[in-house]
Amino acid sequence: MTLPLRIGIWALVHGNRAALHDPEEPYDASWQRNRRLVLEAEALGYDCVLVAQHTMNPHRPDLGQLEAWTASAALAAETRRIELITAIKPMLYHPVVLAKMALQIEEISGGRFAINLVNAWNRKEIEDAGMLFREHDERYAYGAEWLGVVERLMRGEQVDHQGRYFQVKDYLLRPAAATRPRPRIYVGGESGPARDLVAAQADVWFINGQPVEDVAALIADVRRRPRAGEPVRFGLSTFVIARETEAEAQAAYRRLLALAQQDAEIKAYVKANTDAAVAMRKTQAKFESVGTNGGTAGGTVGSYDQVAARLMQFHAAGIDTLLTQFQPFEPEMRRFAEHVMPRLAAIRPG
Repeated sequence: MTLPLRIGIWALVHGNRAALHDPEEPYDASWQRNRRLVLEAEALGYDCVLVAQHTMNPHRPDLGQLEAWTASAALAAETRRIELITAIKPMLYHPVVLAKMALQIEEISGGRFAINLVNAWNRKEIEDAGMLFREHDERYAYGAEWLGVVERLMRGEQVDHQGRYFQVKDYLLRPAAATRPRPRIYVGGESGPARDLVAAQADVWFINGQPVEDVAALIADVRRRPRAGEPVRFGLSTFVIARETEAEAQAAYRRLLALAQQDAEIKAYVKANTDAAVAMRKTQAKFESVGTNGGTAGGTVGSYDQVAARLMQFHAAGIDTLLTQFQPFEPEMRRFAEHVMPRLAAIRPG
């Protein structure tokens, strides 16, 4: 069954998505800005927002960084329709504590909350806090056990779990989710262990921006893996630059690419703190692009018609949740809503 295409945004938890030094978008990762951004996105018809989780800014430690979970609780109370997807690195929260937080935000939102499990790539963020940064495949084993406990607790089960990493004795959380069995679970990561985790435990797999044929191959691979219950759904991150003409879009792209080249020191800092085994970094290294998590590598730079056509191709390949990035974010988000969303009306929710 082909599902409608839901379109969301990335919250600006650590500011600019393409280039730090942009005169058209001064750095701002504040709660006030993110609140305005999400409320406007909801009013414009966007369906969801991803609130990424970092305790310290991953690009430069002296820059501001939004706290994902407290901000999401506040957004749950302020919004009415948009889905709130909040990322979580499992080593930062015990599963009992996190499940309780998730159920509380689920209640505040009236059933619009979701968690996005990410098994972490920033070694510095974890080690400098005095915590163990496990190696790549063990992080996924840890995340799978962690998520298994969280999922059952969010579902309202009484959990007795004696595992490798966690021991939980007869734990029951109340109130349970009132509007559905539990919050939705998104999972990121593209390595083999990540795909196994997706097939076994995720509702939706977030894929980083890359060409349509590569995305289709990833989707086919996960669909072949053993799965119990409902089929996995698929999401994609992409940075969009859309204009009246392709030439105008390419000029805007070149502007951001030039600005991004001023961030060489930041990129070196990020690389030094990144686990070399992380698949996302290997994927991004294949393409020239702007933006995070694949950025424009999916080919979403062009005229309004071209961008809409490319997004329809992703939808035909199996993507039903699209997470967009822009810069400068607010005016480009409005441009996309005005000019590209109407061109996608045939595949959007009614």
